[in-house]
Amino acid sequence: MPPCQPTSRRFLAAVVRPALAVLAASMLLAGPIPGRAESPEEQAATTAAYDKVIQQEIRAGWERRGVQPASRCDDRVFVRRLSLDLLGRIPTTREVETYLADGRADRRAQLVRHLLQSEDYVHHFADVFDTLLMGRGKDRDYDERQRHHWRSYLEGVFRDDRAWNEVVRELLMARPNRPEERGSVWFLYERKDDAQRIAEAVAPGLFGFRIECAQCHDHPLADEIEQRHYWGLVAFFNRGKNVQTKNGPRISESAIGGFSDFADLAGGSSPNLLAFLNAVTIDEPRPAAEQKQSDEASLYVPAPVEGDPRVPKFSRREKFATEVAAAHPLIARAVVNRVWAIMMGRGIVHPFNEMDSVHLPSHPELLDRLTEIFVDSGQQIRPLVEAIAQSEAYQLRSDFADNAVGTSGASDPAAFSHYLERPLTAEQLARSFQIALRGTHQNDHPLTAVFRPQFPDVLPPENISTVKEAMFLSNNSAVEQFLQGSFEPKHLLASAADCDAPDRRAEMMFAAILHRSPTDEELARLQQFWAASKDRRAGIAAAAWALLTSAEFRFNH
Repeated sequence: MPPCQPTSRRFLAAVVRPALAVLAASMLLAGPIPGRAESPEEQAATTAAYDKVIQQEIRAGWERRGVQPASRCDDRVFVRRLSLDLLGRIPTTREVETYLADGRADRRAQLVRHLLQSEDYVHHFADVFDTLLMGRGKDRDYDERQRHHWRSYLEGVFRDDRAWNEVVRELLMARPNRPEERGSVWFLYERKDDAQRIAEAVAPGLFGFRIECAQCHDHPLADEIEQRHYWGLVAFFNRGKNVQTKNGPRISESAIGGFSDFADLAGGSSPNLLAFLNAVTIDEPRPAAEQKQSDEASLYVPAPVEGDPRVPKFSRREKFATEVAAAHPLIARAVVNRVWAIMMGRGIVHPFNEMDSVHLPSHPELLDRLTEIFVDSGQQIRPLVEAIAQSEAYQLRSDFADNAVGTSGASDPAAFSHYLERPLTAEQLARSFQIALRGTHQNDHPLTAVFRPQFPDVLPPENISTVKEAMFLSNNSAVEQFLQGSFEPKHLLASAADCDAPDRRAEMMFAAILHRSPTDEELARLQQFWAASKDRRAGIAAAAWALLTSAEFRFNH
C-alpha cells in the first residue's frame, strides 16, 4: 500500500479543528454534564441560545450572498408545514381552526412546544431515524424491527429525549443493561454478521460521512478518508456473531481472530489495524502469521446480564464505542446537521451524510456553534428541533420570486432564504391520506406498506418527482380502495355526499385536504365537473383523488 496521504489541510481547517474545538470547549466550560437531562428552565435557556445563533448566522449569510429572504409564511401554511415536519402528517381541520382562533401573540412558539410533546412527534421522528439508520426494507424487515423492539427503542429515545451520545453508545455496544435498551441490538443484528455492511452503516449513520468509496483505495476525492479507515472500522466489528439467547437476539463477540490484511489497487497489502478517521489507533497485540490463537475462558468476563453472551476482556466493539466514538467530534456534529436537514430540507453540510472535505458547510460558524450548544446542554434533540421550528428561516414562504440571486432567477437553496419544498415520505403520505379523508390515523395502516416501495426516499439530495410516482397515485388499486372505504359516517366523503350545495362541498373538501379555500377558477371547474357527473359519489371520489395526488398535497411547502 502506498504511504498514507496526509489529512487534507482543507478538511482540517473546515471540519476537524472546529469540531475538536467544540468538543474541548464543552468539556472545559461549566455546565450540564453531557447526557444529563435538562430541567424545563434549562431547556428554555438552551432553546434561546440556539435561537440567537440561528438568527445571527442565517442573516449574516443572507448579507454575504446579497440575498433578500422570502416573506413570512401565513398561518395556514405554517400549521400545515409544522404538523408535517413534527408529526409526520397534515393537521386536521379542527387543529387548524383551533390554532387560528388562538389569540396569543406567541401562538407559533406555543404550537411548536405543544406538538413536540405529542406521541405523533415520537412516532414520526422514530420513522425518520429508522429509515436513516436502517434503510428501507421489505415488509418482513419492518415486522422484525417491531417484533425485536427496535421500533419501541427508537420511540423511547424520542419520547424521553435521550442524550444522543448515550444512544450512540448503546447502538455500538449492543449489550443492553435495561429492558428499554434491548431494541438497540437490532442496529447491528439486522446486518447479519456482515462487518462490511455494519461499517458502511455506522460511518454515515452516526458519523455523517460515507466510507464505502475507500474499500479498494483511499477516497478519490476526500483524501482524509483512507482505505485503512474502512478496513479498520470493519475490524472493530468483525468478531461479532448474531446469537439467540433467553433474553432475545444478542451479538456475541470473540476474543480472538479478526486479523487480516487488505489489498490496494497497486498490489500491496496492509494489516487491518483498529484505525478510524480522526481518531487514535487502538493498540492490540497481533499474533504472528503462523501462530494459532486459543479461545480460552480466561479471555472473557461474565456478561453483566444473566443469559447474555460472555464479554471479551479486550472487546473491539467496546473499544470503538468508548474510546473512538465517545470522544469523536463528528458524532454530535453529524446529528446536529441531520436534524437541521430534517427541519430545513437540506443540511448545513449537504448531502447530510457526506460531511467530508468535498462537501463543506454553507454556514460553518452556524454548525460549529449549534454543535457546541448541543454538546454543552446534554445532547438532547428536542430543544434543537424547537429552536429551528421557531426560527425566522424556517417560517419563510417557499416561493422565492422576490429573492432571486444572480441572473439565473433561481434562489440558492444553501442560503436558506426560503423554505425548501420537499416531497412527503411514504409514512407522511399514508397518515395524511387518513387525516384528510377520515380525520384520524393509525401508524401501521396498510397504505404505509403500499407507499414505501413507491416513495422510498427520506431526505434525498435532490427532489425529483417521477412518472412512476404519478402513475402509481393515479391508478393504484389500494388508493382507490381507500377512497371507496372513506364514505363511512363522519368521514369527509360521506359528509360531502350529504351536502347538496356544490360550493359548500368544495369548500369542505379543500379545507380538509389542502387547508385552504378553492380559488374562483377551481370552484367553477369543480362545479362544472360535478354537474356533468351522473353519480355524485363517484364525482366526489374523483375530486378527492385529484386533490390528494396534486403536488400541493404531496409536498411540504
